[in-house]
Amino acid sequence: MIGKRLKLARAASGLSLRDLADRIGNRVSAQQIGKYERDEDVPGSGVLIALSHALGVSVDYLVGDQEMVLEGVEFRKKQITSKKEQAQIQAKALHLIERYLMVEEILGLPSAEWDKPREAPFPVRQIGDADRAAQYLREHWNLGIDPIPNLVELLEERGIKVLVVDSEENIDGLAAQVRRSRGEPVPVIVIRRGVHGERQRFNLAHELGHMVMDVQGDDKFREKAAHRFAGAFLMPAEALWSNVGRHRSSIGWSELFALKQLLGASVQAITYRCGDLGIFPPALSQRLVREFSRLEYRSAPNYEPNQLPEEKAGRFDRLCYRALAEGAISEPKTAELLKITVRELNRRMEEPAPAALQ
Repeated sequence: MIGKRLKLARAASGLSLRDLADRIGNRVSAQQIGKYERDEDVPGSGVLIALSHALGVSVDYLVGDQEMVLEGVEFRKKQITSKKEQAQIQAKALHLIERYLMVEEILGLPSAEWDKPREAPFPVRQIGDADRAAQYLREHWNLGIDPIPNLVELLEERGIKVLVVDSEENIDGLAAQVRRSRGEPVPVIVIRRGVHGERQRFNLAHELGHMVMDVQGDDKFREKAAHRFAGAFLMPAEALWSNVGRHRSSIGWSELFALKQLLGASVQAITYRCGDLGIFPPALSQRLVREFSRLEYRSAPNYEPNQLPEEKAGRFDRLCYRALAEGAISEPKTAELLKITVRELNRRMEEPAPAALQ
C-alpha cells in the first residue's frame, strides 16, 4: 500500500491534495488522492506514474515497503509556527535519509555506527555542565583541542547523518533519530543550505548538544545549554587560552577576524565564549556586543563580513558515485538519488571539477 509514502512525498513537496491533483492534470480528484493516502484505494499504473513525476520520486519509492518514523524531533526554529511547515521539513528529512540508507544497503555497507559515549546523555543541571559535556565528547572522539576543519564530515564519520536541505523556512536546524522497520535507529541532523559556514557550524554543534545532553530545565535553559555546548565544542578553553590569552582588557578587529578564520566560528560566538571563560571582562564583552548591533552583524541579511564557506555533506554523493562505478545501480537510478539529470551526472563523471583545473 502506498498511502504513507504518497502522503510523505506530498508533504515534502509542500503540496495540498488539490495542488497535487492539478499537477497531474486532474486525472483523478483531490478526494481520490486522499483515498490513496488513507489506503482506501490503489491508483492504476497510469495515475501512479503521473503521481511519481509530479512529486519527483520514482514509482519504486512509492510502492516500497521501508517504513520510517522521525522521533525525538528537536527543532531549532525562530518563526515556524505552522504545523504544515514543520511537517514539510520532517518529510524532507525522512525522504532524504531513506535515499541515504538505500545506497548503504545497495553497497552492503552497515550504517556508520553512532559513536555515542557510554556516559551520554550527559546530565546538565547548571550551565557549566554543558562545558563538561563538550569536553567529554571531544575526549571520547580524540579531537584534542585543535579546530575542526569540516564538522559535517566529522559527524558523518561518527555515525550521524547530516542533511543539508534547501529551505526558505526560518529554521536553523533539526535534530532527531529515524526509527526504521529494519535496523537500529539512525541519528540525524538537518541544517539549511545557503547559510554562511560559521553559522552552519554553530547550528551543527548546537544540535549535537541536544543529542548528547540531558538538560533539566525549561526550553529557554535547554537552548542556553545547547548554545554553551556549541561554543565549548567548537572552541575548547585550552585553544582560546593558547590563542587569545587568559585575561584581555582589549582586542582589535583584525585579531577577532583572524580568530574567526582560525577557529571556524563567528566573531560574535568567539566574544561570547571568551566572556564565558572570563578571558574578556564584562565591560569588554558588552562593548563588543554593542558594536555588533551597531554594525548590524546580529541580523540577516547583513550579518558579519569575511563569511566562511558553507559546510558540505559529501558522503552520500560519494556512495552514489561508488555504487554507479561498481555497477550496483544504473545511471538513471544514480541521477534520481542525486536529484540531477542523467546528462548532468555524465558531465560530473567525465569532466574535472573547476577547482581541479586551477
